[in-house]
Amino acid sequence: MRRVKRRSFWGWGYEGAGPDEAARARLAQSLAEPAALAAIASDDPWDRALHTYGRSYRDAVRAQRRDFSHPPDWVAFPTSEAEVADVLDHCARAGIAAVPFGGGSSVVGGVETRIDGDYRGVITLDLSRMARVLEIDRASRAARIQAGALGPALEDQLRPHGLTLRHFPQSFEFSSLGGWIATRSGGHFATRYTHIDDFVEALRVVTPSGVVATRRLPGSGAGPAPDRLFIGSEGTLGVITEAWVRLQDRPTRRANASVRFASFADGVRAVRALSQSGLEPANCRLLDPGEAATSAGGNGSEAILVLGFESADHDLDPWMRRAVELCRDHAGVVPDDAIRTRGDDAATREGNAGTWRNSFIGAPYLRDALVSIGVLAETFETAITWDGFERLHQRVMTEVRDALVRICGAGTLTCRFTHVYPDGPAPYYSLLAPVNRGSELEQWGEIKRVASEILGAEGATITHHHAVGRDHRDGYDRERPELFARALRAAKRELDPGWVLNPGVLFDRA
Repeated sequence: MRRVKRRSFWGWGYEGAGPDEAARARLAQSLAEPAALAAIASDDPWDRALHTYGRSYRDAVRAQRRDFSHPPDWVAFPTSEAEVADVLDHCARAGIAAVPFGGGSSVVGGVETRIDGDYRGVITLDLSRMARVLEIDRASRAARIQAGALGPALEDQLRPHGLTLRHFPQSFEFSSLGGWIATRSGGHFATRYTHIDDFVEALRVVTPSGVVATRRLPGSGAGPAPDRLFIGSEGTLGVITEAWVRLQDRPTRRANASVRFASFADGVRAVRALSQSGLEPANCRLLDPGEAATSAGGNGSEAILVLGFESADHDLDPWMRRAVELCRDHAGVVPDDAIRTRGDDAATREGNAGTWRNSFIGAPYLRDALVSIGVLAETFETAITWDGFERLHQRVMTEVRDALVRICGAGTLTCRFTHVYPDGPAPYYSLLAPVNRGSELEQWGEIKRVASEILGAEGATITHHHAVGRDHRDGYDRERPELFARALRAAKRELDPGWVLNPGVLFDRA
């Protein structure tokens, strides 16, 4: 009598089909936690869930749905460079993808563990146990710091020496030095020291092919700088394990002012003048009327410029006086009581500047609350030359607003400048809109496409400081010269022949 095949009640296909017992044993062995990593690897459900996503709107939606369908198989917590190398060796031998993880604050899918390709598993490489300041060169104002140091712990270790890195991205509380370097993070300074690039003096990077250690130098003209290959590489070329970074004396003098403008356009002209004046304010955040009303105590009809200087060396009054003159030359209103000079942090914690600072720090917490009640709360940022900003801004404010109404039924869109340069600003757009439960990601994706297409068409960058990750890949592919993409892939083949490091970020196999 012919036996009738039965469908598997728990898996794909028919009972008895697929890998046999011996094949399953071999598969288990290839994925099993190797003895050499037993002390540092975890498959605890909480660890795996925590390391499944970053902290973007898209990540928050999926996490609140309890959708952790593609977690890492293990999370490794190395305590030394040798253990990082052990993890990468195992991944290369076993065909397992490795995703470096600093603080997990990526908002562009940079640490997501949903990996395409023929991989036998995924290990997240969490560097949080490599978080010490190892050495300080006080004469050169520099320090050698392990890459896993989060912002607060890093500053706590520098404070007794009267030094500071003074790099404060919005994610400061939950982001690491290695993450800042790997993503070309933008920090506290609105001018001059805008990116972590400015602070990197030397790096140590572990790759599947070996360790790259660059030389400490204040400057060099000796060929292409090797540090630059890894700054912004987003974990695709190697794992940054430590860095020498340039430090500053902790500021002892601060001055700030709140400047009001009847129109955002007047504020833009004033900020351009400030950026080209050579004054180099530490804070130069221009908020449009909507942004000012929600985050700086504005009345909804005026733009506000939050302006600040800081120093550990000299009096700031001459700088502030000249900056105020420039603002008044462009229709800025600066009451005398809106200028504050202090010898401590009080100057940055009062008035509109203090309101904006508190809003800035609390924004990620508010975003999660908005997601939970069905509100799309998203941002996108860019940079463009001054001559192109007006047209870009007009298109964004018109076409993205139209998209919010068409896709979501309603919505608000605001703008602020986070950083400014002599040749152009870095505008940062925030949007809020109601979304339909179950369709949040589709609606987000449509709006994201509209915004990204405008940025590309107007010659703006797909990202000024949020990195590329997986969310910005299409825009980055169009922005990046194809011959340079081929050069990156060649570097990848040399440094990571097995193609195990963060596949899908920045570029794919040819």
